[in-house]
Amino acid sequence: MPPSENLRGILLMCASMAAFTVNDTFMKSVTQSLPLYQTIGLRGMIAVIGLTILALATGAFAFRPNRRDAGFILLRSLADVAATITFLTALLHMPIANLSAILQALPLLITLGAALVYGDRIGWRRMTAILVGLIGVLIIIRPGTEGFDRWSLLGLASVACVVVRDLSVRPLQGHIPTSLVALGAAVAVTLMGWTGTIFQGWQTPTGWEAARILGAGLFLIVGYLTSVAAMRHGDIGLVAPFRYTSLLWAIALGFLVFGNLPDVWTLTGAAIVVAAGLFTLWRERALRRRTA
Repeated sequence: MPPSENLRGILLMCASMAAFTVNDTFMKSVTQSLPLYQTIGLRGMIAVIGLTILALATGAFAFRPNRRDAGFILLRSLADVAATITFLTALLHMPIANLSAILQALPLLITLGAALVYGDRIGWRRMTAILVGLIGVLIIIRPGTEGFDRWSLLGLASVACVVVRDLSVRPLQGHIPTSLVALGAAVAVTLMGWTGTIFQGWQTPTGWEAARILGAGLFLIVGYLTSVAAMRHGDIGLVAPFRYTSLLWAIALGFLVFGNLPDVWTLTGAAIVVAAGLFTLWRERALRRRTA
């Protein structure tokens, strides 16, 4: 793989993690004053419009999924709805860096989920890394201590929902347009937001609140596009570890915008989770080279 392609993939992945974290920062900020579901609905409209334009530009609407694929798209969309509710509710009550630290366990749990659901083989080294990573998560949330609350559990629930969401994509046929799958999830999340508004109520946003919602929607689209592009440039085994830069962005933005810094236990747990994840990615790459 040419070095320029690897560098392009790394930069795109870093840009993707930055965009997603800026989106989270906008959402955490605006939900301090606006109802959560209203904010989800308004941001969702922006994402749906952007993804619809993308799907039209790429001819994705010409594709007609069969019943099996439509079922997996529906499962992914429902999991995305649950992930959005649990994540943003936790984000409303937790420092952004703390929640981001919990989310660093995603690659480990997806590896474990693929072994349990699809029978992927994982050796004792990767299994040990997963267990070590879960210990890191326990250090972050610290059950039984004053720092532990129900919002930490909600953060873990959002991780579980994302695992289901990502694993549900695997059986989809390769020719299904990515933009169509993402649009289905965006529509489902937007509908959930507007449905929740019926019960939670509506509050007319100020100009600054509307600007932040627009910013969240735009950065969400940018994050999606750059994350897809990152996987199409360079060696995936080299590019994927840069997902962990999201934690650095979360710490920086959490401090600059909200004045929050994670404590030493959260940083220690996050370091353990990231180290375990990097080892797992390295091990997978080594195994692919061995079998190539």
